[in-house]
Amino acid sequence: MLQIGKALVSLDVIEKKFVCELSACKGICCVHGDSGAPLEDDEISRLENAYLDVKPYLRDSSNKTIENVGVWCVDSDGDKVTTLVDNKECVFVVFENEVATCGIEKAYFDGKTTFRKPVSCHLYPVRITKFESFDAVNYHEWEICKMAIQSGTKLGVPLFVFLKEALVRKYGSEWYSELELAAREYSSYKQK
Repeated sequence: MLQIGKALVSLDVIEKKFVCELSACKGICCVHGDSGAPLEDDEISRLENAYLDVKPYLRDSSNKTIENVGVWCVDSDGDKVTTLVDNKECVFVVFENEVATCGIEKAYFDGKTTFRKPVSCHLYPVRITKFESFDAVNYHEWEICKMAIQSGTKLGVPLFVFLKEALVRKYGSEWYSELELAAREYSSYKQK
């Protein structure tokens, strides 16, 4: 583990190579899982406020679910997460050419909302566990990302580099610069 500010970063985040391959996985991480996308407390109101701008991008089944249940709920672990359609995919999933993408993000890129998507989605396959005095920043290994690992290895792109924009969004550019420095020092140490 590397300590960067108040975050303990798993060495996997530095060592693993990763480049998302949507054409291979079809965005299945937005469809399968135990519950919806984890939400931070400050994201709930942003998500609720963005819904009317995102609504035209969503499927009828998603909008019906949101109207009945809301954009978020509490899962069986007590975590705040996005709602699921029929206990399957996230309510914000849209399908294009059989690939699951995010309706929130589509609205964001069309300039309809300033909320891009939950930071947990932006960070995936990194998962953050919050403790009282620190965050644990870990790589979540899942078979569906096998092609992303192969692509990252082929291209030589470390996971933390692939996730730079999301990590900066979560922790800030100064934190990310410290992570880059720690990663360089760790790599130099490992090569000795």
